[in-house]
Amino acid sequence: MLPTCVGIVGLGLIGGSLGLDLQALGVKVHGLVNRPQTANRAKERGLAQVVSTDPEILGDCEVIFIALPLEKLINPPLEIVNALPRKAVITDVGSVKAPILKVWSQLHCRFVASHPMAGNALSGVNSGQNALFKNRPWVFTPDANTDSSALEIIRKIASNLGSHCIVTNAEKHDEVVALISHLPVLISAALLRTLGSQRDPNLIKLSQDLASSGFEDTTRVGGGNPDLGTSMATYNTSAILKALSSYRWNLEQIEGAVISENWNQLNEELKYTNLIRKDYFDNSF
Repeated sequence: MLPTCVGIVGLGLIGGSLGLDLQALGVKVHGLVNRPQTANRAKERGLAQVVSTDPEILGDCEVIFIALPLEKLINPPLEIVNALPRKAVITDVGSVKAPILKVWSQLHCRFVASHPMAGNALSGVNSGQNALFKNRPWVFTPDANTDSSALEIIRKIASNLGSHCIVTNAEKHDEVVALISHLPVLISAALLRTLGSQRDPNLIKLSQDLASSGFEDTTRVGGGNPDLGTSMATYNTSAILKALSSYRWNLEQIEGAVISENWNQLNEELKYTNLIRKDYFDNSF
């Protein structure tokens, strides 16, 4: 059975999408935002039945999602922490789990560390959308002190939103996410930076005219929210540096094949990467 009233702190892409989907499931949603103009726009978009800048609206909520930027998840505002009911189940949606779990396990006895693996390049109160979490992984990283009943409540919500639930530890999550989420942001950014550093205006103009869907897909994450990308690197530095080192080595292998004009080696490399990609995307949940 789903909770009757859920609070969402932050109504950006993840929080706003949660609000829309939970309401579609018949759940009453209270949304907390930090500016009156944001509250007005959230009400216009129907992201929650109750929207306010006053943390007191969280008082009747059985479950509360903290959908704030990483820096505010790791250094949460005291007025929000103090407004959280002790009996409520609290969870987050942050993409780095170890530092969040370390902080929040000391702040609330029913905290569950979680990460819905869903998103796009949009941000802000206008970005929330229906069915964002459908057929997407939702990761939970409990520790020895996590309330098992609280974990089950959040897992049930995620399942009802259509997500595929995965449980692992926080450190392993952060290492994997550095490889599949944070590293691609930086690689994509470097590709865009390479284009931006070109000095020939005719070359730039032609590249803009010719850019198509493949380039759009490859650069989407690098052209997304700069604050989010910076936060990922700030709070998952060790894992990202490890991933960057591995990427640099593999890029050098491909570069070496091109420098030596060893086309057989390059062909074998591309056959290998073709097989790897099938392991990730040829199977559905």
